[in-house]
Amino acid sequence: MEFTLTPEQRALRDSARRLAEDRFAAQAFRRSGFAWDSARDLAAAGFTGIMIDEKDGGQGGTLLDAVLVMEAVSKVCPHSGDAVQATNFGAIRQVAMLGSAKLKAELLPRLLSGEALISAGMSEPGAGSALTEMRTTARYDGDEVVLDGQKCWTSHGPEATHLVLWCRFGPSGRDIGAVVVPADAPGFTRGATEHYMSGEPHCTSYLDGCRVPRHNVLADHDALRRLMTVFGIERVGNAVRALALAQSAFERAVEHAKTREQFGRPLCEFQGLQWKFADMYVQLEAARLLVYRAAAGAAAGPPDPMEATMAKLYANEAAFRVANDALQMLGASGYSTELPLEYMVRRIRGWMIAGGTVEMLRNRLAEGIFDRRFSQRVPS
Repeated sequence: MEFTLTPEQRALRDSARRLAEDRFAAQAFRRSGFAWDSARDLAAAGFTGIMIDEKDGGQGGTLLDAVLVMEAVSKVCPHSGDAVQATNFGAIRQVAMLGSAKLKAELLPRLLSGEALISAGMSEPGAGSALTEMRTTARYDGDEVVLDGQKCWTSHGPEATHLVLWCRFGPSGRDIGAVVVPADAPGFTRGATEHYMSGEPHCTSYLDGCRVPRHNVLADHDALRRLMTVFGIERVGNAVRALALAQSAFERAVEHAKTREQFGRPLCEFQGLQWKFADMYVQLEAARLLVYRAAAGAAAGPPDPMEATMAKLYANEAAFRVANDALQMLGASGYSTELPLEYMVRRIRGWMIAGGTVEMLRNRLAEGIFDRRFSQRVPS
């Protein structure tokens, strides 16, 4: 079994890293909102739509290609990493996979060029991990679809030009579908901008008789089953972002331990800290192996669901531990908002919730281990 990257993969990773250092590093950790300029720079460099078919305007590459680009960019600038996510791993994949030819021709060129931004609206006030509890509805009316309901906690919600809104076309779980809704569609409004602990913005979206063309429907039944492959890709993207930020935190802590002296000696000479750094290093390498395995195994298709789930679960938790320990190594400096360590801890913490909580991931792994479904619902 080969554990090294090919020359082509190393060249791709290095190219992405050079772009990030040249164009994104100066504003890293100082940005707010979506990095539109980074999205355009990524498009110009050929780093958008990496996994999307060339016939749809993408690069026709592999998931591992996208992972290498994501890791290189996110390590330098996490907000530019958000742009990699939005143009490769997230709702754009749902459009590329299930969109009609007309919708893809209308929308994908704008998304891939960094001119437009699409996010997935799935959660509702009463439906988070229990996604089948969603109440947003959709119905056909001639050549249009009419939506009613609300969505919350949508990534880039205040700035997205389009959203993939998940909704019910009927009463059962099999009737769940997804519709692309432009932000300027009649009947669509956004609430006040709010912020997560990491500072990233979100808002509630309201649909009151919102009307969009019928060809904007991605699915009107069995959407959860049909899009599980996209969830696996998004989970790998989530995992590698957490890993990249934790790697950056670790390297900052290593440099600090080399130069910071206490009691007349560098911190790296204290055995207790040596052991801590050793544990951090092992966790990062283990997480990377799980992420790369999930991505490499998906060269000819979607990632294995168990591998993608394990990668996200372990990378999320290991990255949080490593970043938190790195902050501790810098003491008061690490806790200060003048350095990015405290932001890294806060940002990684959110990825333990987004894209499937670590608790729900454990449930999914248990189902794979025992080869059976474990319902979380109260028995009727």
